[in-house]
Amino acid sequence: MAGEDVQGGALAERWVRVRSRLRAEVGEAAFKSWLKPLVLMGVRDASIRLGVPSRFMRDWVIGNYAERLRHLWSEEAPEVRGVEVVVLPPSAGPSTAARPAAAGAQGDSEAGVAPPAGTASAAAIQAARAQDAGEAALDARALEISAPLDPRFTFDNFVVGKPNELAYAAARRVAEAETAPFNPLFLYGSVGLGKTHLMHAIAWHLRLHKPRKRVIYLSAEKFMYQFVRALRTKDTMAFKEQFRTVDVLMIDDVQFISGREATQEEFFHTFNALVDHNRQVVISADKSPSDLEGVDERMRSRFGWGLVADIHPTTYELRLGILQAKAEQVGVTVPLKVIEFLAHKITSNVRELEGALNRIVAHATLVGRPVTLETTQEVLHDLLRASDRRVTIEEIQKRVAEHFNMRLADMTSARRARAVARPRQVAMYLAKQLTSRSLPEIGRKFGGRDHTTVMHAVRKVEELKTSDSSFAEDVELLRRMLEA
Repeated sequence: MAGEDVQGGALAERWVRVRSRLRAEVGEAAFKSWLKPLVLMGVRDASIRLGVPSRFMRDWVIGNYAERLRHLWSEEAPEVRGVEVVVLPPSAGPSTAARPAAAGAQGDSEAGVAPPAGTASAAAIQAARAQDAGEAALDARALEISAPLDPRFTFDNFVVGKPNELAYAAARRVAEAETAPFNPLFLYGSVGLGKTHLMHAIAWHLRLHKPRKRVIYLSAEKFMYQFVRALRTKDTMAFKEQFRTVDVLMIDDVQFISGREATQEEFFHTFNALVDHNRQVVISADKSPSDLEGVDERMRSRFGWGLVADIHPTTYELRLGILQAKAEQVGVTVPLKVIEFLAHKITSNVRELEGALNRIVAHATLVGRPVTLETTQEVLHDLLRASDRRVTIEEIQKRVAEHFNMRLADMTSARRARAVARPRQVAMYLAKQLTSRSLPEIGRKFGGRDHTTVMHAVRKVEELKTSDSSFAEDVELLRRMLEA
């Protein structure tokens, strides 16, 4: 297998077999996303050379599949000792690659094989390396500040139903369109209904199918952090350049900038600059633009310019579909009556629903017992009890205020006296334990406090429960009274 002698039909047949084994090992979804676009470019110095359309995909394939590719190739051809992955120039992608003509290739007609190595192949390599360097210079800053994407959150893994069909269709349109179809796309809904999943799906689609577009996805908190850091280092011009030259900007949980006047001002100007240049902006929040508290009127008006898509609470049919899809992914047989039971009992959000399924699957796998309705009720007894009666933050505040003989108004006041602060911390702790509300939501219910205040309260109460048995009894009594 030296030099160019192995080019052509024999190499193409081996590539088809390698691809077929990879497809069987990683599953159809991962194969379509990461391995199907690979193009066989040839062999050099006992290394198989594969081409991909973008630097991002090259890094992902090297980090996650390179060793497996090398192993499979070495089984097909023991002389192969390595795998090299390079970025293709625009004209050398899978769409222009030659298809294998050998009989052994008929089982996978989509296998990408580049023309035989030689002068054209060497030119392609040089062009690929030049393009790679150019992409690195353009995208380095965007990749540095963009949040990591969850590989599970793709369009293929999103279960569509009536509560989310508009948001899903709008997200797909944004991902597939050449120019911004509506600007901004504003997704809103309660916790755990799929907003973040759709934003990740848009980013994945763009990175895979339009790799030359610069995409930044991050939370509003991280945007605020980047802005504050730029102010401290007196480098606001670099900050403006980072965010105002991207093709797609996606900001998750924009409600976190409420009350932050300087951050809102900068985001307002960034938003306008991008929209004026027809760059796509995608925003998510827990409320519609008109209901966002602590957000400037100008910002709320801008958010409503494009398409506002609400993700409603899940229906029974949608929950059923989500559970069935999740059960197929984990590869464990879950009886239909168990799936129907979970879909009926756990109605709060998709995260809790998937978490419940993960628990019963983990129990079945680790303990070695089959999944039954009885084991499901046993494993999820705490979650099912909590689902039967949802405690509200208002109830918690009222019961804690009564227990500690304080005014209910002090729960949301600015008073910091110990007689007020400690019961308030207990109420925050119980709100975290007994409700599905996020930390920022809990903070807003306690007089607009920051989520870090809630985190501190939770840690403080846990410490006191360990060191003060009387205090621990008080907290446990309150919990039982609220759950009763």
